[in-house]
Order: sequence, then C-alpha cells, then structure tokens
Amino acid sequence: MLFAQISDLHIKRPGKLAYRRVDTTAYLARCVARLNALDPRPDAVVLTGDLVDFGAREEYAHLRSLLAPLEMPYYLVMGNHDGREALREVFPEHAYLAQGGAFIQYTLPLGPMRLVALDTQDPPNGGGRLCDTRLAWLAEMLAADTQTPTVIAMHHPPFLCGITHMDVQALNQDDAVKLAEVVRRHVNVERVLCGHVHRAVQTRFAGTMASICPSPAHQVALDLRADGPSAWVLEPPAFHLHRYTPEGGLVTHLAYVDDAGGAHPFYDADGHLID
Repeated sequence: MLFAQISDLHIKRPGKLAYRRVDTTAYLARCVARLNALDPRPDAVVLTGDLVDFGAREEYAHLRSLLAPLEMPYYLVMGNHDGREALREVFPEHAYLAQGGAFIQYTLPLGPMRLVALDTQDPPNGGGRLCDTRLAWLAEMLAADTQTPTVIAMHHPPFLCGITHMDVQALNQDDAVKLAEVVRRHVNVERVLCGHVHRAVQTRFAGTMASICPSPAHQVALDLRADGPSAWVLEPPAFHLHRYTPEGGLVTHLAYVDDAGGAHPFYDADGHLID
C-alpha cells in the first residue's frame, strides 16, 4: 500500500497570490502532475488541511478543478484556514465529509489500512482544539476496530516543534494530552499524520509516531530561536509518501515536487563504480 500526503495548499481565488508572491495554484498543479507521474503511483492521496486560504466557496471550486487531473482517489481533511460548509457544498460526492455531523470527521478503508480523520478547527482561532465530543468520537472509532493498521489524519500537530510562532497555533496542549490517552490504548495506530507547520517534522507520540508534512508550495522558515519571527521561505516544495507493508509497518519518504535531474547511475556498463 502506497499513499501520498500533501498539506497546506492554501489555494486562493483564480489569479490571486498568497502573500502577494506565492502562486499556490501553479505549485499545486505541479504537485498533481508529479503524483500522477510516480512509478509506482500512490493508491490514494490524503490532504491534511489548509486546502484553501479563506474557506471560500470560490476557492474550493478552484481547488476542485486543480485536483481533477489526479488519477487516484483523494481524501480531504479540515485545517484552520478551511470552511466546513463551503467544503461540503463544493465536494458533494465526497460523502464521507458528512460522517461527523457538525465536524468533518470520518473513517474509511485505505487499502489494507484504515484512515481516521479528525477536525481540529477552532474558529476564529488559528490554533487547534479537540473538544470532548470529537475525542469521544475518536475513541469510539478506534475501539470499533482494534486490529486494522490505522493512521489518524489531522491538521494541527499534537506536539510542539520549537518554531515559536507555529507552536502558539498548535493543538491545545490539554487536548493533546487527552488525545494521547486515547491513542495510547490502541497499538494498531501506525501514525498520526499532521500538517499546519509547512515543514517535515517527526516525533514519538503516545506509543506511536506523529509527523508533519511539508507544503507543496511555501514552507515556514526554520527558526528555532525563542523570539523567531513569523516568516515563510520558498524552499523546495515537497510531500510525504507513506508505504505500508504488513512486515515493516508504515515507512515514510520525503519527496520533492520538482525534478532535480537524474536518476544517475552509480555504476558504469561494466559494473564499475563511477569515480
């Protein structure tokens, strides 16, 4: 089983740039083309939030057109920049978006695995919350199947990464403790997949791993100073590829969107190392 994770697309209305400079439309188009060209091609794509920039219907319509060329199923997760009703309205055939009632939370098969998506949005705040209702739903879903290898997808990471202005907007830490209590009871949780920080970050969490996916557009500046300013950079756009096997579990690769040349051989035609 191979699935891709992309996050923090921040699609705007046609013709609009993020921060007056970043053409998120063009970046996503290149990412979609890259995903389609992979060999082997992913079986599915999970998008972990901030799908658009202001949660507007016009932005989601634009997003829908950009995702249309994808040649594999894709699943949408809420971020703090998203809008629940507009998302459901523009993607009506994604029936799973209605599973969670007021929240966009759902569970569905992902090949031999199971995907459980959480809604951490807390408008109008940029940070995330998991209220008792959402956590109770998660506990019920995990308890219903304690055997199938499971990934939990959510936008806000449940840990602090050291980038101060993003940690201020992380998942509420009391909620993170409660989440850990639920996850720790289920050894079949392979990973907690997150976005929000626009960087590749990993840590141990609740007996498993939690990871953050980079953006296919702009990244958050890597600045671990306590007083580091809020800033973004145009580092190479990237995404995660998650490969699951029963023998090895879930293994994650950082993949870049743009072609950097190659692949170049290590050995010549006679089998000698090229020096």
